[in-house]
Amino acid sequence: MDPRPRIAILGGTGKEGSGLALRWARAGFPIAIGSRNLERACLTAERLRPMAPAAELIGLLNTEAAAWGEVVVVAVPYEGHASILWDLRDLLARKLIIDVVVPLDPNNPRRYAPPPDGSATAEAQRILGPETPVVGAFHTISHLHLHDPDEIPECDVLVVGDHREAKARVITLAEAIGFTAYDAGPLSNAPIVEGLVAVLIGLNMRYKTRGAGIRITGIPKKG
Repeated sequence: MDPRPRIAILGGTGKEGSGLALRWARAGFPIAIGSRNLERACLTAERLRPMAPAAELIGLLNTEAAAWGEVVVVAVPYEGHASILWDLRDLLARKLIIDVVVPLDPNNPRRYAPPPDGSATAEAQRILGPETPVVGAFHTISHLHLHDPDEIPECDVLVVGDHREAKARVITLAEAIGFTAYDAGPLSNAPIVEGLVAVLIGLNMRYKTRGAGIRITGIPKKG
């Protein structure tokens, strides 16, 4: 993989997707903001560009973004998760897919509501097939930590999936934007990692705070 691959973010106009776009753009990665609405995609790119003036940062329709990206991040609301993957399956074939989607109960965001596959990440892997590596990551990172480009993150990224090389690439991409990332195991662990989001939302509500995260201790840092 090129050290600065083209990263397309499907649903990149949302809080999480645009935050990841901003971080990677500032780190020198070419970025495409994908959306169902081209105007919204372009407006989001224009809004982010002053914070990453040297970056290649463009707005595209989701279909165009899927074709353009070498790495594709899925950051759409869960309600559209399966449908966009089926629609773009051929365009996404054999690319590295990073799924950040979390299925929560729409009536109670403190409840994890997994699909029949057990997790959004597993659902994506089933739809896209075994030859397209899907990695779950960034679920527990609040958009607040992404949109402040000067913040040094105090939370870690948990990376799950059945493709070891793909997970290693995602860890490198997370480290490029200031995070410590860990291989958190196989795809079967995705429900645990995704479910932590409901726990964090509950903590935010209970303690009247924002941006609660996860930090892993007891493992020596690299370098």
